[in-house]
Amino acid sequence: MKSVAVLTILILGLSLVSCSTKQDSNQDSKLYVVTTTGMIGDLARNVGRELITVESLMGPGVDPHLYKASQGDIGKLSKSDVIFYNGLHLEGKMVDIFEKMSRQKTVVPVSRDIDRKKLRALDANKSIVDPHIWFDVSLWRETIPVVQGVLTEKNPQHAQAFRENAQRYSEKLDSLYHWVKFEIAQIPKPQRVLITAHDAFGYFGLAYEIEVHGLQGISTVAEYGVNDVTNLVDLIVGRGIKAAFVETSVPQRSIEAVVAGCRARGHEVKIGGSLYSDAMGQPGSGADNYIGMVTANVNTIVSALK
Repeated sequence: MKSVAVLTILILGLSLVSCSTKQDSNQDSKLYVVTTTGMIGDLARNVGRELITVESLMGPGVDPHLYKASQGDIGKLSKSDVIFYNGLHLEGKMVDIFEKMSRQKTVVPVSRDIDRKKLRALDANKSIVDPHIWFDVSLWRETIPVVQGVLTEKNPQHAQAFRENAQRYSEKLDSLYHWVKFEIAQIPKPQRVLITAHDAFGYFGLAYEIEVHGLQGISTVAEYGVNDVTNLVDLIVGRGIKAAFVETSVPQRSIEAVVAGCRARGHEVKIGGSLYSDAMGQPGSGADNYIGMVTANVNTIVSALK
């Protein structure tokens, strides 16, 4: 009996050591973070850095409004420790998936803590808001504490590193915000009109005092019609606007129809370049991170309109 008791104690002791080792291993292992858009993925990388592994479902040129999750995406989401998404109905077709997974996983919209008063309302009841919050750098900066807080909850032993990374990135975005404001102000006020494929740049217009008009609505799910093209052509011709912009995540034919309509009215309007709207650029493009994306957009806009 004595030997059995000793053996039992040894087994229990080994089990405790094994559990402890497993817990320590889990604490030291990287968190696997899955995000919807590349902008959110870049945000998570800047806060988590080498302490996390990040994978974004939507790559360059992908439209989140129309995106449907594949079986591979479901597998990644299921294996994740944390899921970050934009919220505000940007990823409309994936909302049901997030709601189901949130019952057993950490699923967080990065827009969660932004004051609703700062959001751009699209209806009289303010029940529908513009989800393109990354176009106002100062607003996007407010998502940093959300990511920092979630990562800290999941891996508290690295709280200081997450805090320092978040502070460093916040300072970079603060500098970026002021740079954008300065650059857009170089465009003469009468020429400060941004014509785009869809209404994604509303926050950009409010933050940097530039008038914005999109051919399509806030979501690319809604098709544009003949009246939309006609109204935009009337605006461009009537005010002598010299450039319109395509978007990397929206087919170019929409703006080409506007350009053709202006030409038929005797007004030449050029395509001022491609803007990164709902997705970042290809790897190595310089716009494959959020700061690079914003910088590329501003340089393109200023060059065409100044």
